[in-house]
Amino acid sequence: QVQLVESGGGLVQAGGSLRLSCAASGRTFSNYAMGWFRQAPGKEREFVAAITRYGGSTYYADSVKGRFTISRGNAKNTVFLQMNSLKPEDTAVYYCASSPRNDELGRRQAYDYWGQGTPVTVSS
Repeated sequence: QVQLVESGGGLVQAGGSLRLSCAASGRTFSNYAMGWFRQAPGKEREFVAAITRYGGSTYYADSVKGRFTISRGNAKNTVFLQMNSLKPEDTAVYYCASSPRNDELGRRQAYDYWGQGTPVTVSS
């Protein structure tokens, strides 16, 4: 059974940093691309960042480019999202997801397993 468990969310002031982690189990981690999405209250879930199977390529939403960094540790079956220079508009529940694809990683439909999410609140 595939499981994705996020951690690292919390409350931070604008301009601060957080590092999210997502621990994966139940499938060979290195064979799957990983992504982060977020969902703010009253809004649809949106793409944040993705990383291909072996970490060769990364992709970011324009809204986070230059501030967020996605990385993966295949030896520990974990994907990370380092978030710097946080803004109040980054407030959302952040979800990690696993994809058997290595393309179209900005689309929710590319992912087959999702975590339960970790909340991030950025105060102004």
